[in-house]
Amino acid sequence: MAAKSRHAEELVDALMAAAAESGWRGLSLADISDRAGVPLAEAAEMVRSPADLLDLYARRIDRRMLEGGTVPGETARDRLFDVVMRRFEAMSPDRAALAVILRQSGDDPWTLARGGRRLVKSMALTLEAAGLSSAGLCGLARTNGLCAVYLYALRAFLDDDSPDLSRTMSSLDTALRRAEGLAGLMRGRRPEPAAPTADNEVEGHLRPLS
Repeated sequence: MAAKSRHAEELVDALMAAAAESGWRGLSLADISDRAGVPLAEAAEMVRSPADLLDLYARRIDRRMLEGGTVPGETARDRLFDVVMRRFEAMSPDRAALAVILRQSGDDPWTLARGGRRLVKSMALTLEAAGLSSAGLCGLARTNGLCAVYLYALRAFLDDDSPDLSRTMSSLDTALRRAEGLAGLMRGRRPEPAAPTADNEVEGHLRPLS
């Protein structure tokens, strides 16, 4: 079991390295297993495709996010900010690979649909890590709202080469504040009518949730 877990991690690392260097399109499990030094027969017992390895990568990021725990006494928005930033910090070494994967999978409906399901699961877990329920209709609304917040901040993250991820933090803070006002993300309440603002891009991401 320990060897299998180690090989899974090695395959995920190889996927990220190969995507950054050679791109996502045309990448095969055989390419990745060869790069990782894991026999293809063993790799195929764990996953069937590079897309399966993206699921393992998402679980890795989920696990690293959860390892930080929560800080008692913080507001819900502060807790969400902390746990989402943990995700970005864990993803930071793989930013180049993630940018390539997202860009080259943009015209692949199957990959996008699978990525969407993966995102919803991770954002529901992110809510739970921040002490906010993801259950029921209110939880679904929160999860959808956090997906929009995350995707908005992700755009900044992919271009953020600052050592402290300051651009990502600023983008995430902006999106969380807008989400709190538009969709009641922190308390699950119905939003108050929002006055027109200049922040049309964030509002565009979140309007379907109100």
